[in-house]
This record gives sequence, structure tokens and C-alpha cells, in this order.
Amino acid sequence: MTEATTWSTASGAEPTHDVVIVGGGHNGLTAAAYLAKAGLSVIVLERLDSVGGAAVSAQAFDGVDAWLSRYSYLVSLLPQRIIDDLGLKIELARRRYSSYTPVPGDPDGAGLLIDNQDAEATAASFARIGAGEDAEAFSRFYEATSEVARALWPTVTEPLLTRTEAKSLLGDDELWQAMIERPISEFIESRLSNDVVRGVVATDALIGTFASLHEPDLAQNRCFLYHVIGGGTGDWDVPVGGMGTVTGELTRVAVEAGARIVTGAEVTALSPDGTVDYRRKEHDRRVVGRHVLANVAPDVLDRLLGEQPEPPRPTAEGAQVKVNLLLKRLPRLRDETIDPAAAFGGTFHINETYEQLETAYTGAVRGVMAERLPCEIYCHSLTDPSILDPDLAATGAQTLTVFGLHTPDRWLTDANNDATRERLQKSVLASLNSVLAEPVEDLLLTDAEGRPCIETKTTRDLERALNMPGGNIFHGPLSWPFAEDDDALDTAAERWGVATRHPRILLCGSGARRGGAVSGIGGHNAAMAVLDS
Repeated sequence: MTEATTWSTASGAEPTHDVVIVGGGHNGLTAAAYLAKAGLSVIVLERLDSVGGAAVSAQAFDGVDAWLSRYSYLVSLLPQRIIDDLGLKIELARRRYSSYTPVPGDPDGAGLLIDNQDAEATAASFARIGAGEDAEAFSRFYEATSEVARALWPTVTEPLLTRTEAKSLLGDDELWQAMIERPISEFIESRLSNDVVRGVVATDALIGTFASLHEPDLAQNRCFLYHVIGGGTGDWDVPVGGMGTVTGELTRVAVEAGARIVTGAEVTALSPDGTVDYRRKEHDRRVVGRHVLANVAPDVLDRLLGEQPEPPRPTAEGAQVKVNLLLKRLPRLRDETIDPAAAFGGTFHINETYEQLETAYTGAVRGVMAERLPCEIYCHSLTDPSILDPDLAATGAQTLTVFGLHTPDRWLTDANNDATRERLQKSVLASLNSVLAEPVEDLLLTDAEGRPCIETKTTRDLERALNMPGGNIFHGPLSWPFAEDDDALDTAAERWGVATRHPRILLCGSGARRGGAVSGIGGHNAAMAVLDS
């Protein structure tokens, strides 16, 4: 951007700021930090009374000093480049165990434990569940995905490659076909044979995405790709201190650089000329930006602009239920040979075999909830005890976060949300209890009012709390991290994957190309587009 650039609005108002950012989620804060450090005048307008959006820590249970990563929970896609550029003081803890998966219905409760630090123990675990031939194949499978990660990960904070350029960069046509051109089910089925092992891999294609593993539109492939390329390794880490520490650091850097952050400011309308109307403390206010960065879902941006896209945008439908629990201690497992601290130390897969995942999807399309809902659990307090009060941690208490799959927003209405939430919570607990040696309900701590420490969030709850249409955690269908060969890449916004129909308005959230998850990539790339324009 040059000082000679001329700006005008329909109302004739002069810009009040170089950049107005709508939404104070982590991507908006990332953009604010970059742009303020570059010397631009930046204002961030956040609807809620605090910033962070889904990337926050919360004391979810009254009178219980435990800080849960309430919505977003793990970090993989936050580039080291952003951490270094902004000087973020955050610590990401690597989990020793990758995953534990009990075999549904096994009389001995046997399960597959994948230990990142003990290859022999992992191989023995594969053999114990009758999947010995898959042990080496599983390693080779992820060696292949790592090859893709090493090729594509460095590009996510650079101007977009075209599809042809990205394919050339990978340099392995067979692997490109398997992960980019053909349904991911074919890749999984060609490399692995055991139903449990296939399921462990397949969940990465379905977290936050309602799709069959065989879907011809490859929505599941795009989800899978983002789950395995983070950091160039695909590792998912725990933010020490909770997800709120990431947001807190981004806020610190943005404010210290001079960005102004206004909370309790609900944006009511946008204009293509950069005019932003908002309401705060019962007063209507207006700011005008040379650029407006929309850290909201594309559907929300359309509503603020009063526009309908042509052709219509695919529906932003979420398909997950989130359950947070606080337990007196970890549950005992049916398999007494496995230490619960190891089983819960990584991702604990429940009723997520390959067949169960596909059956649950086909049932959900018909409106039928799976008898045993596919779920996975993360125990943050094992990796990061700092989120618990020391006295509470000393008693053996642990947090559990459960992510239930294939519960599409189409099931919910404002009228049935409470009843459906209760039904989903019961289903999640029943699924979990099917692989435990004791009911998890018996282990729940109680809050100051004597209520069990459990909270459940439906897609409708996410939409209400975070303004995510359909409860979609990615703000809409994910896109490939490259442009199509015939895409227009003439402007800085187009080259960085943040363009809208209006030159002065850019996407900077999860709905941007290469957006999704706690990454800051959407914010980084929008900031780069502003600075390059």
C-alpha cells in the first residue's frame, strides 16, 4: 500500500483506520498484530466481551479451579513462522502416546496403543489385536503423508501455488493421486487391512467434516490433508496453560504494537466502501477502513453485506458434539494390562473402527444416531497439569474432552436443541462406558452447587455462542491449500487466498483458503495481502 493511494466511500467519509478487523478470534488477532507492527492503524471489533473466539480457556464449572480449552483444544497448524515473527511466548507440549483404540466387543477389552517412543511395544500391541501385518504398513502410511507434509506445509504462509505447481513440488504422482485426486478410502484400504487400524487413520478425514470416506467431492480428503501436514509432521500438541494462552499472547503482541481492541462491539453492517457499522453499549457507531478484514464465516460476511452469493455457497454444516468433563481420576480400562495414563495420554478412539465410522455416517444421513457414537477423547491435564489448581491436581483429578462424530446440524432446531443435547450427551457417555471397566458418571466431580462437572455443546450451541453457521468449526467446507490452474491470481488478495467480491474487504478467518483450526494462517495471509497491495 502506498501513501499515494486514493480512498473514498459512498458517503464521502474519510477512512478512520488503515484496517478494521471484524471479529477478535485468533486469526483476527494475528492479522492485527502483523499490521500494527507494520505501522498501520488497526481497530478490532469483537462481538463478545472478550477476545479469542473458539480459541479460549474457560473455568467451565462453578467453583472448580480448572481451565478447559472449551472449544478448540489442540494445536498443529500454527506455523513456527508466525510464532517467531510475532514473538509469541507460548509452549506446545508433545504427547508421548499417539492413540489408544479399544477393539469393540473384545472379551478381554484389548486395544491398540501406539507409543511414539517405543516401537517394539507398539508392534506388540498391533499383534495383540490381530493386526500384526499392519504394524509396518501403518508406519509406511504415515511416512507417505509426511512426504506430502514436507512438500506442502511451507507453502501455507506464502502466495498460493497452482494445482500444477503443487503437484510438481510433491514430485510423486502416485501419492498425489492417492491423497488429492482419489477418495482417501482407496488409499487407506490399499495400505491397511485391519478394521481398527483403518479407523484410527480414517478419523483424521472426518473431524469437523460430515462426509463418507468414499465421497466423490473429496471433502474428506481435504480434511485429512490438513490433519496430517501441520508443522511438516502432522503432530498435534497441547498448548501449555490452555488454548487461552495462545489468544492471550496474540492479544499482547497486537496491543503492544498499537492495535485497538474493542469488545462488546457487535457489527451490524458492512459496505464495500469500507464502512463498518456496529453497536456498543446501546449506541450505534461507525468506523471506516481502507481495508476491512472479515474474521467471520463467509455466510456471516454475506449477511453483513446484505448480499447473496451467486452461485450459492455450499452449506456450512457442522457435524460434531463436544463434551467436557472433570473427573476425580482416570477411569479403569477393561484391559488391565494398559495403564489408563497411557491410554488417555494421546487420542483415545471409541467405537471408531473403519466400518463403524461409515455405518454411523450413512445412518446419520437418514436421521438415525449410531447405537454407539464414534467418539475420541483428549485428556489435556495429563500433558499439562497447569490447567488444574495444584490442590485439585494432587487429588488425581483429570479433564476429559470428548469429540463425537457424525451428529449433523440438520438434526437440530432451536426448539429441539435442549432435548437433542441431552440425548447426545447420553449417547456419548454410553459409547465411552462401552470400553471402560466402570461407568464414567461415577467419577464426575461436582461443582459449587453440587452439579456434575459435565457440559455438552451441540452444533446449535456453537452457532449461538460463536456465530459459526451450522456449528461448522471450519466456517464452511475446507479448500485445498493451492489454487486451481484457471483461478484468477491477479490481485494480492487473490494470490494470498483471502479475496472476496469487494477489493477493500478481505477474509481473514477460517473461511479463507488454507483456513481452519487454530493456525493463524488466515490472519497472516490477510495481513500479507494488505501489505502487498
